[in-house]
Amino acid sequence: MRLLILYASQTGTAQDVAEQIWRESRQWGFAGPVVSIEDYDIQQLVGEHLVVFVVATTGDGVEPDTMKQAWRFLLKRSLPKTSLMHMQYACLGLGDSSYTKFNFAAKKLDKRLQNLGAVPVCPLGLCDDQHDYGYLGASLPWIEGLWISLKSTLGLGKRNQSLAVNKYLLERDSSPQVQLQDHENKLLWNQKHVSHNFVLEENSRTTPENHFQDVRLLRLVNESPDQILTWQPGDIVELQPHNSMENVEKFFEILSEYNLGFGPATVVRVTQSHSDLVLPQAYASSISLRNAAKYVWDLCARPRQRFFEVLAQNCTDEMEQTKLLEFSTAVGLEDLISYVNRPRRWILEVLQDFPNATARLTLEQLFEMMPLIQTRSFSIASDSSTRSLDLLVAVVQYKTILQSPRLGLCSNWMKNLPSGIIIKGAIKPATMTWPKDLTTPMILVATGTGIAPLRCLLQQRAHAKIAEGCEIGPLVVFFGCRNKTSDFHFEDDFNKWLEVGLIESHFAFSRDGADKVYVQHLIKQQKEHISDLIKKQNASVYVVGSSNSMPKSVKEAFIESLDGDSDYIDEMIKRRRYQEETWS
Repeated sequence: MRLLILYASQTGTAQDVAEQIWRESRQWGFAGPVVSIEDYDIQQLVGEHLVVFVVATTGDGVEPDTMKQAWRFLLKRSLPKTSLMHMQYACLGLGDSSYTKFNFAAKKLDKRLQNLGAVPVCPLGLCDDQHDYGYLGASLPWIEGLWISLKSTLGLGKRNQSLAVNKYLLERDSSPQVQLQDHENKLLWNQKHVSHNFVLEENSRTTPENHFQDVRLLRLVNESPDQILTWQPGDIVELQPHNSMENVEKFFEILSEYNLGFGPATVVRVTQSHSDLVLPQAYASSISLRNAAKYVWDLCARPRQRFFEVLAQNCTDEMEQTKLLEFSTAVGLEDLISYVNRPRRWILEVLQDFPNATARLTLEQLFEMMPLIQTRSFSIASDSSTRSLDLLVAVVQYKTILQSPRLGLCSNWMKNLPSGIIIKGAIKPATMTWPKDLTTPMILVATGTGIAPLRCLLQQRAHAKIAEGCEIGPLVVFFGCRNKTSDFHFEDDFNKWLEVGLIESHFAFSRDGADKVYVQHLIKQQKEHISDLIKKQNASVYVVGSSNSMPKSVKEAFIESLDGDSDYIDEMIKRRRYQEETWS
């Protein structure tokens, strides 16, 4: 029986869950593809009878980029209410309850499918990154419940519990080096959407050397000066990082200990093991293990359950194999979280911790278990009128119980990029929307590097005011950081905007005084002013920064400024007059 599995993923997690469902579906006798929703002709959905959706929610309740076209089709008013009356479905959402619109994309999809006549076979599943077990806390029991529901509904039974389902078939290749070099150039950007070449003009640290965090300002310009690129405030640039040479060498050092019969120079041709699988762009041509380790496999990733399941396949040490298989089940979830998630353990460290399993690795296992590097998104911190695409990036480095510090793959790759290098990136539209009328008042709240997209907006407004003579409405900015002398990002820009009368500013330097002062405190101090702007002048509010406690505290401050009128804020959120762009 055909089972279609569609996923809408932003960071790769939804794809990982969808592929897990696909593997298990084979044991139940199902056939059918697991595919990104952007690669599926959504108009064919009317002919499907059984579909599983795995949908992530990004930003302020927004569906992933890969889902936007399909969502537009499903929202068409011309679709009859009986369009999907012959379809049964299940929907699993991946989200983060620290965001106001938790799992909003999955909830909207579930409601719309039922509006079009589709019948759910089990309740909507809502995974939460804030759960002690992360998304696995909800996904594993939901998937188990899915099979129970389908067994009851369709009268199915599990046919082959031990069936091993792999994604790829491998064949060693001896392609000429010139072809491999050409493929290496393509691996610099192996995404489906089009990229641009940028020259890195500047890569400077903006915080003092003794500051706890290295924050970088990267200034990019289009490699083709005749081509004018444009973007809007809030737009992002997607970058595809590479592993450090240090980690690549460490990876091959681990493999070389065991004389596995393959190494950096080994070249393979990869094909999909099932016709209903989509082969990643990175494997479109023959690839050397050196290039795979440098450009394709995320060596800094925290391994997921599938990694341990595959690593256990040829293990002959009973203790190692038992622990690896335990990690890949719901029973071993607590141990998995303690071993991997809490200390943020990397794949390279896991390979060292399980020497017997690593000593028996095959090429097929490597390609099956290694996660692919995902692109990272950064808010553009400059207006396109400057002809410079600026990024403000906090370099991720922190300590856990493990000996070596944890390093963020992309931010540390960016930190070490030399000036003059050409990097590839794709500009993508924002999730935030701005008033079309330039005279509409705006209240802008940002902390830390969250000021980046607001700098783009303020540069745009400054250009409109000074260069084009446009009338600009009130712009009230609340910005918070630790110290005025350490991480007051874009201080010179703020001074210029104040000089020309573009903004009204309120700064919170939380570590400079005896008492910690945050942006929410400053908002409360401006209670009457805030109330007037919002209720009498119809101001829009934008909140950008960390998703820890800041968004909630800021929202409470605005509610207090409106004398406790939380319903008014809720209505602003519905009308997108109050928007958040936050991250964990």
